[in-house]
Amino acid sequence: MKTLHQSERCYDRMTLPWLLFVDVRVDEQLPIVASSPAQAQPTPPTPLAPTPAPMPAGPVQLAVGTLISHEHATTGTVRIVQQPDGARLLTLENLDTSNGPDVHVWLSAAHVVEGTAGWFTAGSADYYDLGMIKGNQGNQVYRIPADVDLSKYPSVDLWCVQFSVSFGAAELVT
Repeated sequence: MKTLHQSERCYDRMTLPWLLFVDVRVDEQLPIVASSPAQAQPTPPTPLAPTPAPMPAGPVQLAVGTLISHEHATTGTVRIVQQPDGARLLTLENLDTSNGPDVHVWLSAAHVVEGTAGWFTAGSADYYDLGMIKGNQGNQVYRIPADVDLSKYPSVDLWCVQFSVSFGAAELVT
């Protein structure tokens, strides 16, 4: 399996169709999610300085979903994780789908519909594009900008922009 630089992947998949049959595996370091926020030892508040809420000891899961297949067989887990510093990440874990041209990771306002009826649902809904998928297999991490309102996006879609079709999607559960 050839490893392509990320900027080469988009160009090559769109202009060299035989690359649709080449798997691109990405294994980025996934954040380890804390089971619950850290429990700080309570200290008595003083009248001038209230006790601040304890910060989580590690990343906290905000939402999770399981990818279902649409146009292409797709499996894996999607998580939205908040880092202790407030940064939010979307992770694709154990992703396995087909390689394809111009596939993007979308936070989508559409609800996930199973079967062929769901192939085009995300295309008619609002979405936030987190960028081109880094590979069709493995573990990937995408930064979610601070100004993105996650309450507007109940799902994640792997959307092929070139052919306007979903490869797979996951309904997010908080």
